[in-house]
Order: sequence, then C-alpha cells, then structure tokens
Amino acid sequence: MLRQYQLVEKVLEYDPDADEAMLNRAYVYTVQKHGSQKRASGDPYFSHPVEVAGLMTDLKLDQATIITALLHDTVEDTLATIEDIEAHFGPEVARLVDGVTKLSKIEAMPENERAAENLRKFLLAMSEDIRVLLVKLADRLHNMRTLHFIKSPEKRQRIARETMDIYAPLAERVGMYEYMHEMQALAFRELEPDAYATIAGRLEQLRNQDGGQVDAIALTMKQRLAEAGLKVEVYGREKHPFSIWHKMAERHVSFDQVNDIMAFRVLTESEEDCYRALGVLHTTWQFLPGKFKDYISTPKNNGYRSLHTSLIYENSMRVEVQIRTREMHRRNEFGLAAHWAYKQAEKADGQVGWLRDLIEIVDASHDAEELLEHTRMAIYQDRIFAFTPKGALFQLPKGATAVDFAFAVHTNLGSQTAGVKINGRHMPLRTPLANGDVVEIIKNPHAAPQLSWLAFVVTGKARAAIRRAVRMKERDEVAAIGSKLFDEIAARVPARIGKKAIRAALERLGMDEPDDLMYAIGAAKIGDREVMEALVPGSTADFTDDEQWTQRERAISIRGLTPGVAFELATCCHPVPGDRIVGIRRKGETVLVHAIDCLMLASGVDSDWIDLAWGNHSVGAVGQLSVTIYDRLGTLAEMAGIFAQNKANVQTLMQAQIDHPFVTYDVEVEVQDAGHLNRILSALRASDAVAQAERQ
Repeated sequence: MLRQYQLVEKVLEYDPDADEAMLNRAYVYTVQKHGSQKRASGDPYFSHPVEVAGLMTDLKLDQATIITALLHDTVEDTLATIEDIEAHFGPEVARLVDGVTKLSKIEAMPENERAAENLRKFLLAMSEDIRVLLVKLADRLHNMRTLHFIKSPEKRQRIARETMDIYAPLAERVGMYEYMHEMQALAFRELEPDAYATIAGRLEQLRNQDGGQVDAIALTMKQRLAEAGLKVEVYGREKHPFSIWHKMAERHVSFDQVNDIMAFRVLTESEEDCYRALGVLHTTWQFLPGKFKDYISTPKNNGYRSLHTSLIYENSMRVEVQIRTREMHRRNEFGLAAHWAYKQAEKADGQVGWLRDLIEIVDASHDAEELLEHTRMAIYQDRIFAFTPKGALFQLPKGATAVDFAFAVHTNLGSQTAGVKINGRHMPLRTPLANGDVVEIIKNPHAAPQLSWLAFVVTGKARAAIRRAVRMKERDEVAAIGSKLFDEIAARVPARIGKKAIRAALERLGMDEPDDLMYAIGAAKIGDREVMEALVPGSTADFTDDEQWTQRERAISIRGLTPGVAFELATCCHPVPGDRIVGIRRKGETVLVHAIDCLMLASGVDSDWIDLAWGNHSVGAVGQLSVTIYDRLGTLAEMAGIFAQNKANVQTLMQAQIDHPFVTYDVEVEVQDAGHLNRILSALRASDAVAQAERQ
C-alpha cells in the first residue's frame, strides 16, 4: 500500500501545481473515516481506496480524480455525507464521489434488475463526467485482484461475471487494454478454473520447451528492421489465457490447433516508420491474406491505432505482429485515460461518442432485461467500417445491416429508413455490411420502424429504438380507438363536453394528458360509467339497469334453467343472443352455456345436457373475433372506426400474432345479438385495411 507521502509525491511528479495540502487532507480523511474497518483479506479497509488512487496516479490523472479515488467509498461505507465531502473538498470532487457512490445503493433489487439499475446509473453518471468511469474501472480492477479473499463462491462468481460482462468491455471501449486484459484474466480464473489451469499449464510447458524462441524471433525481427534503417523496439509475448480460450471456443478447436499463440509488438519512431516496418516484414516473411488491419488510418472508436498483421515464420509457425509508434502504444494501453486533459474535454468527447448511443439505449429500454440486452450489444463487438456517400466513417459490429447503419448515423434517420443503396446498388435492408461499404440510406418522412426489423438488426441502439417506436405506434393506435369510443361515451352525458370538462375529468382520474385517457378507454382499462362520472359527476345516477355499460354490467338471461341455478357463458365459443345454445352441467359445477356447434362439446359426453334459449332481455353479450389487418399506418384506427360505426363497444384488444406485413388481433366486442356480430364481420371483411376477419 502506498504511504501518504509516496502518493503525494507521485502526483507532484507529473502535476507540480497540484494542491499538496488537499491531497494530504484527502488521504487522512479516508483513513479516519474507514477507521478500523477490515477487508475480506484482513487488511485495513482504507488500503483499498489508497490502492485505487495509486492506479489513478499511474495514469497521471488530475488532482480531482485522485481525491475522488481516495474518497469513493466514504459515503457508502462510513458516516460521511456528500455535503461533508463538498465542504472539505469542493463541489467538483463531491459530484464525482456522488457519481461513483450511486452505483452501489441497489443491493435489495433482484439480480437482473440490480445489474440493470447499476448499469443505468453508471451510464448516466459517466455521461456527465468520464472520470466516474475511470475511477470505477480502477476500483473494480483492485477488487478483482483481491477477489480470492472472499469466502462465498456465489459472491465471487457474481462479481467475476459482472466484470466479464460489463467492466472489461467498458475498459476496452475506452481503450484501456491493460485493465481489460487483467480483468478478463482474473474473471476467467474464477469462472472457468479448470480451463484456466489447463491453458496456463500448457503455456508453461511451451515456455520450458521453446528454449527462448520468443526472444529469438523478436531479435530476428529487430535485426531485419535495423538493416532497413529503422530504429525500433520489438517485444514478444504469449497471448493471455482468456484470449486463447476464447479463440478455442470461437473456432471449435483444441489448444494444439491454435497456431497463433505468439504475438509480437514493434514500436517505431514515427507513423511513416510503421508502414516501412510493415513492408520489411511482408517482404521477409509470407503474410496471411485477410489478417491485415490498418487501425492507423482508420482508428477504432476508442482511439486505438496500430497496424496488425499475421506472418508465416520459419517452420510454418504463425505469429501475430502489431506495429505502432511509442506514443500510439502509450495511448493504446491506457486509452482515454492516457491522454485525458479535463480542461480540454472536447478532445476526449470524440473518444467517447459511443456513450451517446448508450444513453439513448437507457432512455429507450422498457425493462431491466431489455436494457442489459441492448447495452451488452453496444459494448461487446468485433468491428467493421462503413461509409456514408459523403465519406463519414461509422464503426459497427460484424453482421450489422443497413438498418443498424442508419440508426448509428442518427436515430431519426433510422426511424425514416425506407430503403438502401450499398455501393450504388439497391439492396434489401437485411443485407449484412462488409468492410469499406458505402451505404446510402433512402428515407421517407412517412416511414416507421418495423417490428420485423428486430429479426436482423444486431446493434443495441437499433433494437432499443425499434422496440420503442413499435410500442409508441401501438399506443397511438389504441388511443385512436379510445378516442372514437370516447365520442360515443360523451354523447351519452347530459352536458356539452369541452376542454374544461376533459381537464377536470383527467384530474379526477389521476391522469396527466388526454391521450392517457384515450389509451385507457381503448385498452379497456376503464369503463364507460367511470368515464361519464369523471366528465359529469352524478350523470349516471338516473340510468336504468338495462343500459349497456361495460362487461361487468351486462344483463344476460337464459331460459330453460331452474330458477336460481348459476350459469356462465363458455369462453371457448363465446355464444351471443341468436346462436343456438346448450348447457353442460357436471355435478357440483356451474352450468356452462355453449353454442350448439362448439367443438368443446365433445368433451362433455359424460355430463348432463340441457336445452336452453336466450331470454327476452339479454343485452351486452361479448363476441370474440380474430381480425388480421395490414401492418400499415392507420389500419388499426380504421378497424376501430368500423366497430364504432356499428355501435359495438370494444372491451379488449390484444395483439396475437405478427407475420409481416400482417398483424392479427384478438378482439372482444360487446354486441346485441348474432345478427349484430355478423354485420360487424361483414363490414370488417369489406375494408381494405382488413385481410381476414373470423369469429372465434
């Protein structure tokens, strides 16, 4: 653990203007507040924030970040408050500490929901200040280094899985590859201990057998490059166990079949020397086609720059080579943190533009599982590069389509996508993009995202936006049904209904907007009587019981039953007045009233059959329909209009199936009799909006 003077000296080495007194106060403050608290390892708890601060000094981060690292657990684990932090260390540090602290106050939530809420708060906090992310990554890295001290296997597994799923990919997205590799290695050792031990053992065997082969190859490369007049450094290493295991799983091969276990790094003086070194290596040894990547001219989203190639070395050995300048290497290993200058935050903004996509995902996600799904898509990815016709570059995951590209450019463009040209040719929207494709999105202001797009889009941003648009479209169409039904309800009120009456009704019903009321009516979440009473209190007092209200207030009478015998209308055939009906009675059960042609009657052979007929005053029967409409703007509202024109009250409307370009709905509608139901079916079948309409 760093002593107080060592930590302060490390900061002053790269930032002579740092406030030495404030750094000392922060160190003493965390020691005093954590007091006698212990970690699982038995070490004093304050050793953890001190080590996290040490990791921040290794990255040469600013004074506020170092102090935040020292204090990041004080509000959560001690009696200190954010107000105390602000009083002692100022508003900037208080805001940063608050951003880190908010992530851990959710332990009572279910596992998935807790992870989702953690991620949601994390993304929002780091969108305001990326230093929150840098402290949190260092905090997680140090916790992973001491993970083995935690006694509970379940807790170790949970922390390791969260690290592998969220924190390691986030480290990669900001270019902090050293953090990413170490987190992956530590999490892999916990999650797959047998696989880790096996691969680590095989690597140890190779080291014992190669007789210094890695050093020999590095020396040979350096000599060839020196002969070409290049001043370089060459380092060789084996790949990390997790990287090897990932390749084995991805390629479905054994350890012995992974033939690019060795990797070499060439550091040059200048960018021009990178390309000269590449030429020397390619003319000295055969390179593998398809394995060359130029991340210097086309950097990754996180700012990573390097040349990558794979060579066939002597004895058919495959080796991977990365070529970069020393400055690129420094930035590549520690990414955003390596060139962070908070006073010039606009420079960093370009490195974390992907954060804006993540924030859109947070806003668009409907529930915890959806948020986790979309966000993991956004932070896990192998990349391809595609261009707009004007030359703007966008990086996307492998397998991304034109729709993913459109949403990557802008959410509004994705929402208005009607077609695409790829390299000048019209292509289907589901076409996977390839590296270097020029993508021209054809838009239409009247277009809308289609539910069928979810079958082929791969980015979290696109999936979140499509799901949100589909939900809004469904809500708008249900509200349109409700609006037509509202007009019928309002016509029965003994008063003229204006905006003032609607505002008062919304207040009585606890709603904010007229659309909320229309949606509630269309979705049958509120009954006619309740709406009328909200519009004009007391307006339903003089209505008789024969009035048609909602499903709860129907009056159905059946002839042929002994007085007082209870009955129910069967939900399998939904009989309505005018249908021939029969009753099925089993001992001790309610009589079930079926239509005479109901297929379920075959199951009643061991029951008593009763010949029944409808009473004279049967009103408010419910017919069930299956209606398939074309998935176009306004078709659902047209279907609602048909019900309204035929004076039929829709009680429930549920989406049953989507088979683009069709959508099927199950509709329960209140009718007078079978003739009324048949007239509704005839009107539906005559409509251009309806593909099929059947009684269920």
